[in-house]
Amino acid sequence: MLKPTLAAFFMSAAFGAIAAPVTYTIDPTHTTASYSVNHLGLSLQQGTFSEVSGRLIVDEAAGTGKVEVVVPTATLNSHFAKRDEHLKGADFFDVARYPEMRYIADKVVFRQGKPERVEGQLMLKGVTRPLTLAVTRAARLANPMSGVETWGVNAEGRLKRSEFGMSKYLPGVGDEVTLAIALEAPKAQ
Repeated sequence: MLKPTLAAFFMSAAFGAIAAPVTYTIDPTHTTASYSVNHLGLSLQQGTFSEVSGRLIVDEAAGTGKVEVVVPTATLNSHFAKRDEHLKGADFFDVARYPEMRYIADKVVFRQGKPERVEGQLMLKGVTRPLTLAVTRAARLANPMSGVETWGVNAEGRLKRSEFGMSKYLPGVGDEVTLAIALEAPKAQ
């Protein structure tokens, strides 16, 4: 009688370990945040932010997760120095007063065992607004270089820059901005 009880205990303990949330730390060398915005109806101009940091907490068994992404706004690069200087100024990101933007999400929606969307809040220039990111690609596997279990995720969402106090040059420079994040996050050790 004792053996089945002991077996049940170990099985429940093992299942609890499998279902526990796992933390992954964003690898800044393989993570980028980028944006695109309509310019005069002619093209979608793009730029990137580097030095992205943060973490993911994923409970695959429960189909839940949390995300925190921190982006230093001074790392903006639009591939033209004069424009970068203007974008970092008070008309746009005002990096002197607001040195970072954050995306914090307590809800990751899974579909058929894979993350489908992330529902969270974007904090930019002292304003916090809801932002849903659609997951366009997600994979979890052992990184072939390091052997460490790693999540790779591409996600994007749309926001109105005017809602964050960036209304300069509307409507010539579009109000709708696509924010995209491409990240890799190894399991925290």
